[in-house]
Amino acid sequence: MGLRSGISGREVDYGSRSAEESAPPDARRRERPYAALDLGTNNCRMLIAKPSGRGFSIMESISRSVALGPELEETGALSNAGMNRVLRTLHLCAGRLRRHRVERMHLVATEACRQARNGRELIRAVRRETGLTLEIIPAELEARLALISCAPLVEPGARQLLVFDIGGGSTELIWIDLSQVAPGQEREALLGLAPLRGKLHAASPLGARIVDWISVPLGVATLLQRFSDVDGDRARFALMSWYFEEMLENFRPADWGETLPEGLQIIGTSGTITTLAAAQQGLVRYNREKVDGAWLRTAEVERLVDQFLGLSHQERCRHPAIGQSRANLIISGTAILQTLLRIWPVERLRVADRGLREGLLYAMMNEDGILEDGTR
Repeated sequence: MGLRSGISGREVDYGSRSAEESAPPDARRRERPYAALDLGTNNCRMLIAKPSGRGFSIMESISRSVALGPELEETGALSNAGMNRVLRTLHLCAGRLRRHRVERMHLVATEACRQARNGRELIRAVRRETGLTLEIIPAELEARLALISCAPLVEPGARQLLVFDIGGGSTELIWIDLSQVAPGQEREALLGLAPLRGKLHAASPLGARIVDWISVPLGVATLLQRFSDVDGDRARFALMSWYFEEMLENFRPADWGETLPEGLQIIGTSGTITTLAAAQQGLVRYNREKVDGAWLRTAEVERLVDQFLGLSHQERCRHPAIGQSRANLIISGTAILQTLLRIWPVERLRVADRGLREGLLYAMMNEDGILEDGTR
C-alpha cells in the first residue's frame, strides 16, 4: 500500500502488521520513528528520529537547497524552476519516509510559502505529485517551535530569555520571562508553550511567560536580495543592519533603560551563528557536536564579522567555515546578528545547531506523553 501522509500526527497506513505492532501500545509508540520537515526559503530539511529519554536520537537527516528567495523577492511568486526543485526534494523525502515506515510526522512550510501568491499552489502540487501533505504554519508557531528546540540550552537560573532564528526569508525573535520558573525547570516550562493543535498559550503551567515575539519578513536570502545593487560588502552590510533595526521598532519587550535585565540569556539558531562558531573554533570540517551548545563572546563575533567583511568573495568561498553556499549569505546574516547584539549587548550568546525540525519533534513527542521526566 502506498504512503498516505499526514500532519500533526495523523497516522499513515502501511497495510500489514508487524511483530512490533503487536507489542503494548506504549512500547510501540516509543519504538516508532517520528519525522519533521521544514520547507524554507533556502533549504528543505527533514529529520527522522526515535524517542530517547528526554529527547530523541536521529535516524536520518536530509537537507537540500531549494533557493526560493531570489525569485520570490523579485516577483512575489515562486518560479516553476523553484517549485520543481521542491518537488524533486520531496520525492526523495517521501521515499525515505516509506523506507523508515514513519507513522507520525509533521511536515511544514514557512516564510516563502507564506509570502508567495502561489504558495498554496505549491502545496497542492506536492500533495498531488508526492503524496505528502504540507502545512503552511503561522509565523508565531514557527517562533515558538524554534524556542522549544533550544530549551535544553537554557542555563539554570536564567531569568529572561531571547531566542532568535535567522532563516532564509524571515527572522523570528521571541522573548520569554522565566523569573517565575524554578531553577532546573526551564526546559519543561518552555515545552508547554507550543502545542501542535489548539490555541498557543501565553504562559506555561510551570511559569514561563511569553513577553513579546516578532517575525521580520527578512532573512539572509531576502535581505541580501533587497540590497544586491549596493556596491561593496561593507556598505551593503551597514545598510542591511540599519534597515533590519528599523524593522524591529515594534519589538520592545520591556524598557530597561540603559542596562540589560538581570539574568538575560540569548540563544541564536541559524546557519549564520553556527558558521561563526565553527570559524571561532577553527574547524576544518563542520562538527555539530562541537558547535551546538557552544558559547560565542560578543567581542569574538565582532572580530569574525570584521574578518569576513575583509575577505573577497573568492576567499569566503574557500574559507572552511563559510564555503561557496554561504559566501554571500554570511554578510546579510551577520548584519542581522550584529544588529541584535547592538540592541541587547550581552557579553556572550549561546549557539544552537537546531531549530524548527527539532521543535516539531519535541512538540509531537511531548504531545504523545513519551518524553521522560515529566515533560508532558
